[in-house]
Amino acid sequence: MNSPTPYLPRRSHRSQFISLRGLRHHLLRWGEDVPSSADRPLLVLLHGWMDVGASFQFMVDALSRQRPIVALDWRGFGLSERSPADSYWFPDYLGDLDALLDQLSPGAPVDLLGHSMGGNVVMSYAGLRPQRIRRLINLEGFGLPDAAPEQAPERLIAWLDELKAPPQLKPYDSLQAVAQRLIKTNPRLTPDKAGWLAPHWSHQVTRPDGGLEWQILADPAHKQSNPVLYRRAEVLACWARIAAPTLWVEGRDTAVLRWFGDRYPRADFEERIARVPQLRREVLAQAGHMLHHDQPEALARILEDFLGA
Repeated sequence: MNSPTPYLPRRSHRSQFISLRGLRHHLLRWGEDVPSSADRPLLVLLHGWMDVGASFQFMVDALSRQRPIVALDWRGFGLSERSPADSYWFPDYLGDLDALLDQLSPGAPVDLLGHSMGGNVVMSYAGLRPQRIRRLINLEGFGLPDAAPEQAPERLIAWLDELKAPPQLKPYDSLQAVAQRLIKTNPRLTPDKAGWLAPHWSHQVTRPDGGLEWQILADPAHKQSNPVLYRRAEVLACWARIAAPTLWVEGRDTAVLRWFGDRYPRADFEERIARVPQLRREVLAQAGHMLHHDQPEALARILEDFLGA
C-alpha cells in the first residue's frame, strides 16, 4: 500500500522513559514539560487493548489549544516493558496509573482520558482517587459482560492450558502489511494515517533463519484467558464514587456491544453508565470504536468544549 501523501503530524511528540513500579514505561509528550497546575492541568491519554499511545496523535493534532499532554504505553504494549509475570492483571494498570500521576502531577489534579480498555481503567481509578481527577473522559470503555461464579472453573482451566501453550501474534513481512492490517481492523482508517501508525504499532525483528519480519509491539500474553472474572457489581461500586465531571463519547457505528450479543445488552450498559454522578454524553457520527482515528477533528472539538467548561 503506497500513500502518495503521507500523514504529517502538526504537533510532534517526543519520547520519554520512566520507571513505574519497577518496569520501564514509555511516554509520548506534547507541549512543555511543566508540572500540572490548576491553570494548566496535564491531559493524560491512555490507550486501549492491543494499541499504543501514538494512537492519539491524530486527535492531539486536531486540538486547537496548546497544553501539556502525555500518552502512556501500558505495560506490555508499545515500547513499555512487559510484565515479569506470565499474565496481566487489571489492578496492575491501576497501580501503574497511580505511580504515573505520582511522578507527573503529585500536587494537582489532571484531566484523564482513556479509550476502550483504557476507558475502563480510568473509570475505576477516578472512583478510587477522585481527588486526583479534574475532568474524566471515557471513549467507548464499555466494560465487559458480567461473569457468573459458575464460569470460574472453565475460565481457570483455559488459563492453565494456555500457560502451557501461550498464544502468539501473527508476524508481517513489511510495514505495508502492518498498515493493511490496521485498515482491515478499521476500514475508516485512511492509508496515510495507517502508514504513519504502522511503525509505532510494530517493530522489525530478525527471524531464526536470518530473515526479517515485523511484529506487533504487544506481549502475546495479553491474549490469554483472564482467570479473574469480571464482576459488574464491583466495577459499579467504583463508578459510583467518581466525583469529576465525566464525558462519555461513542461512535454512532460502534460494534462493541453487538460483538458481545446477548451476554451484554445495551440496557445493561445504560444501567451502568447511569451510576456516574456528573455525566455528559456525546455520539460521533461516521465513527466506530476507533473514534479518535475516524473523527479526530470532531472529537477534539467536543473535548475542548468539555475540558474548558
